[in-house]
Amino acid sequence: MLRSIKKLIGDSQQRKIKSYEKVVAKINELEPHMEKLSDEELRQKTSLFKEQIQNGSSINELKAEAFAVVREASKRVLGLRHYDSQLIGGLALSEGNISEMPTGEGKTLVASLPSYLRALEGKGVHVITVNEYLASRDREIIGPVHEFLGLNVGLNVPMISPEEKKLAYDADITYGVGNEFGFDYLRGNMVYATSQRVQRPYHFAIIDEIDSVLIDEAKTPLIIAAKTQVSPNLYHICAKVARSFKENDDYMYDPLLKAASLTDNGITKIERAFGVDNLYDLEHHTLYHFMIQALRARVMFKLDVDYIVKEGEIQLVDMFTGRIMEGRTFSDGLHQALEAKEGLEITEENKTQASITIQNYFRMYPNLCGMTGTAKTEEREFRIVYGMDVIQVPTNKPRIREDRDDLVFATSDDKYNAVAAEVEERHKTGQPVLIGTTSIIQSETMASYLDDKKIPYELLNAKSVEKEVQLISLAGQKNQVTIATNMAGRGTDIMLGEGVHELGGLYVIGTERHESKRIDNQLRGRSGRQGDPGESQFFISIEDELLLRFGGEMIEAFKEEIKTDGNGLVQNENINKLVDKIQKMSEDHNYSAREYTLKLDDIINEQREVIYKLRNKLLESENNFDTVREMIDTTWKDYVDHYCADELLPEEWNLEELTQRIQLILPTFKGFTQHPEEKKEVQAYITATYEQFMGDVEPLHAQEKIRIQTDRILLSNLDTHWTQHLEEMNRLKEGIGLRSYGQEDPMRIYTREGFELFTMMYKTLQRNSSIQYSKMTTRYLSVTTKED
Repeated sequence: MLRSIKKLIGDSQQRKIKSYEKVVAKINELEPHMEKLSDEELRQKTSLFKEQIQNGSSINELKAEAFAVVREASKRVLGLRHYDSQLIGGLALSEGNISEMPTGEGKTLVASLPSYLRALEGKGVHVITVNEYLASRDREIIGPVHEFLGLNVGLNVPMISPEEKKLAYDADITYGVGNEFGFDYLRGNMVYATSQRVQRPYHFAIIDEIDSVLIDEAKTPLIIAAKTQVSPNLYHICAKVARSFKENDDYMYDPLLKAASLTDNGITKIERAFGVDNLYDLEHHTLYHFMIQALRARVMFKLDVDYIVKEGEIQLVDMFTGRIMEGRTFSDGLHQALEAKEGLEITEENKTQASITIQNYFRMYPNLCGMTGTAKTEEREFRIVYGMDVIQVPTNKPRIREDRDDLVFATSDDKYNAVAAEVEERHKTGQPVLIGTTSIIQSETMASYLDDKKIPYELLNAKSVEKEVQLISLAGQKNQVTIATNMAGRGTDIMLGEGVHELGGLYVIGTERHESKRIDNQLRGRSGRQGDPGESQFFISIEDELLLRFGGEMIEAFKEEIKTDGNGLVQNENINKLVDKIQKMSEDHNYSAREYTLKLDDIINEQREVIYKLRNKLLESENNFDTVREMIDTTWKDYVDHYCADELLPEEWNLEELTQRIQLILPTFKGFTQHPEEKKEVQAYITATYEQFMGDVEPLHAQEKIRIQTDRILLSNLDTHWTQHLEEMNRLKEGIGLRSYGQEDPMRIYTREGFELFTMMYKTLQRNSSIQYSKMTTRYLSVTTKED
């Protein structure tokens, strides 16, 4: 059965490739005709295509000719002619697929084809990359081709002005950084005038290094936060208490889930340290939050692995690329807990104002596609979450790189010694070597072993990011040894220097398996580009973090039967299968983590859609009288339902308190002249006042100042309550695991209680908006009455 399914998928791939090859044949037939056109005639093709689309032609009908036009423009502007394999990659993208193309196949040029085609529709195309350097580089390389053909090209990167952003988004094709597009979306739902928005409706997006953007970064949501006052002393005291904790005695740490929790003994220690009776009491909720963040900072985050300290600041390291995440900080006090741990000055805390997961952001694009060298291993997730298929595009030239089986050692020391010896041998011949590591600490450890052998090298990690492009581009030169943290998304081709082909090309060494085989393959893919010779080899040890974290018990059991040679090299035949099994466990765990994050955000996403829909309605309406009228109507009826509940007898109704509440939103309400016997009578009393009051204030909305003040009341209340609600939802998420619900599913608890919190927040939003609106309009009504 499984074999037949695999065959079916394989056949489907072949059918698609064959269909693309037929279109490529048409593009090639058009090439002689395109070559005869003058520059102006070639440029006029763009206007002609746009006209055809307006007259009902489909993108599919224009595809072959449009691709032929781009290929010819590229030849004239860049001196680069698209290979047939690049045309196939472009065709796969134009149909909303992922083009899997190895390093060196020219993915940047591939993107020029579908971006031009879909830009002809006039709705905007976003070409998304993983960092600012690549976005700027791709815009500079490919932008002139599109501009030659009469299209506008924009660049969206952090720290540019709103005016520059608007120009970038209004362009036919916009290059930019993935996260920045997401942050602009969130910021667009925080503005106080539609003119302050920079984005237009989404249409078509091409994501370069799509696995990095949609898989690796998808565990962490995009968050916009505001600064709030902090208690520096409390952070330092909590850090001091956390330092005294002992694992398994005061806290438990799960390395698989990367989760820390307090034991009863730890709770008791905190209660004694702060002189509180019960840490779980609601009044001590904040203290518990501070302590759990101090514990997480201590046990879950390592210096020079997860973050570095530079010029007195905590700077976060992207675990997938080894880069510093510029301007990014942890929210909810975790960043301040890290500062306290390292004895730094405590900065202001970030409080979430808006957030969205990577998945839910990119699922808003009606048309999404992408490119990478490694996507097939995650095809199931791409299909389930984003509805995209992975098309493995044939290479322009056959790949001749030799990927050797892993060498596994008994200890880390054995491993590093073996790598150093191997590098020494290769360096003697002049063959360039690239050593991939998973963290800053590992790269610096590797460097110390090379120092012992007096081998010169270049070290590239988050501390030397300024030299990144130069160092990587030189990594293929003769005698060059380069140590680099994670190579994912580097985006810079390593060209082989003179005489390197004869030496066997670039030799890539991995010093530890990554959490995904796909990232190992990215490292291997730095060698053997475009048919170049090359070689890759992983040197790992059974002391590596990945193996201990995900397969600790299996490794302990394996140690009892381990066989090694004189250099510590493991001789057991089953070792590679064991390593593969543990790495697969890591991949499954990370997929579950992304799935869990998405499920949690799906719940908030429904709430977000309600809030943002209301916000857009408030912003886009010229007069929000009907909205505020509806809020007041709902609020007074809620009051009646509460004070005149069905389970109460009429004599039990607290009409005095009900009157006080009603007068907050309907100031002209005089109260009840006699005690009503039925709920309908109560409603009749208030309805008359409600209709009268709304009739009095409606004419005020002819004045612009009243409309502006109404908008401000509604928008500021919405933003305040939504921000508070996000904080409540974060606290709910944080506390679910602490509460004992028998066998009940935590996701069900989060869904149910999240809905209850949202309903309460929405009613509070309506009530507070109604009260403020009534105060404002009553003031104007009294002025009008005096004037009369």
